[in-house]
Amino acid sequence: MAQRVERLAEKVAAAGVDWLLVSAPLNVRWLTGFTGSNAVALCPADTGRNPAVLITDFRYIEQATEQAPSAWQVEVVKSDLLGAGLAEGFPVADGGGDNFGVVGYDDTHVTVAQLAALKPALGGSAELVPLSGSVEALRLIKSAAEIEKIRAAAQLADAAMLELLEHGLIGRTELELALSLESAMRRLGAEELSFPPIVASGPRGALPHAEPRELEVERSQMVTIDWGAKLDGYCSDCTRTYFTGEVDDQQSLIYDLVLEAQLAAVEAVRAGPTGREVDAVARQIIDDAGFAECFGHGLGHGVGLDVHEAPRLSRQGDTELEAGMVVTVEPGIYLSGQYGVRIEDLLAVTSSGSETLSGLPKARQVVA
Repeated sequence: MAQRVERLAEKVAAAGVDWLLVSAPLNVRWLTGFTGSNAVALCPADTGRNPAVLITDFRYIEQATEQAPSAWQVEVVKSDLLGAGLAEGFPVADGGGDNFGVVGYDDTHVTVAQLAALKPALGGSAELVPLSGSVEALRLIKSAAEIEKIRAAAQLADAAMLELLEHGLIGRTELELALSLESAMRRLGAEELSFPPIVASGPRGALPHAEPRELEVERSQMVTIDWGAKLDGYCSDCTRTYFTGEVDDQQSLIYDLVLEAQLAAVEAVRAGPTGREVDAVARQIIDDAGFAECFGHGLGHGVGLDVHEAPRLSRQGDTELEAGMVVTVEPGIYLSGQYGVRIEDLLAVTSSGSETLSGLPKARQVVA
């Protein structure tokens, strides 16, 4: 945590501001270790002159003191943290009173109403400057410890799916399967879900984000299941498409095509290429087979404390992949009114390639 403060302080100084106000809960957690629901963090440009401060309310005195390392000075205030409370907890070097200087804030996480409250709270001496993405840029590269947490979440999710498959799919409703999968993840130790599970059978598989319904899974269908667990704050994300009996040649062809595209893209994941370039590897295979219009979403996204974060593996993905990033690779083909196939793995980027963190097999599998 102390290293994270120093790395962020360098960014703050380079941006020409005196302080960065961090208000997004996941960013506060990543910086400080604090998991409560009400806190903001102030990171100074000069940590030798000013302390890094975690500001919260009375409910979280003990929790903040326990979770935040010594690099953070904990301040407890009585007022709104993005209003009068911020001024109350704001440290100023050398007894400078209300001389707050230039304060950067993340305009993607501070609302117009919150900004309107901040200005009078800090008074005329403070200059507020929008400064977005500073913490997210640091969160892009996961430490070895973070990758192990994501791996543990993926292994838990895998175990829950194996438990679900043992009891079969046919005759159970999509909703029942989703609830059973959620229950298994919780029982195995997940603190929560990365997102509500997607279970889509038959024609509903053509809906990439289908919500489970009271619809029974039938024999000789495809069933797409997208699920993830959150463990120790970190998410997993995986998708598999299963068969519930014999399917026709066209369905088998589509499945094998998606798998070919997925395997090729996994092979392309390494430090160096942009997200757009990796996306193109899978997209070209699907396009060349005549299904360009049936793969409308991006190839993948970053995963960490949030299940959808940078970088993007898509036609808009400009970020170059670096060792330590964790991304999904999830091509799909969706035939409206018929069925859909998506296959997704979770990968940690390395200098020479990638390491797959999700472990379930991807070959065509029949589950009765």
